[in-house]
Amino acid sequence: QVQLLESGGGLVQAGGSLRLSCAASGRTFSSAAMGWFRQAPGKEREFVAGINWSSSSTRYLDSVKGRFTISRDNAKNTVYLQMNSLKPEDTAVYYCAATPPFRRVGLRDHEYDYWGQGTQVTVSS
Repeated sequence: QVQLLESGGGLVQAGGSLRLSCAASGRTFSSAAMGWFRQAPGKEREFVAGINWSSSSTRYLDSVKGRFTISRDNAKNTVYLQMNSLKPEDTAVYYCAATPPFRRVGLRDHEYDYWGQGTQVTVSS
């Protein structure tokens, strides 16, 4: 069992930066692939970034490549999403999610078993 708690969201002007954190509890965090998803009002939830258990593999939504960076610290049971050059279209509730142990970085909701409650990111123009 893994419990996830996001933090770091807020209101920022376009061009600004935020760093989201996701603190995990549970023994399987270090072996889980972790993902960040987001859901804007009226839209479906979409994959943003993911990282495998060893940090050797990362994947990103095309529209955030070069602006967002996912990382993890297994000693701290925490995964991060550094978001730079934010745009109004990045406004959404951001969720972190965890797969079962030793899975690849998934791009789909159903590949993740555990979800946080979400943190709001609002980018003003």
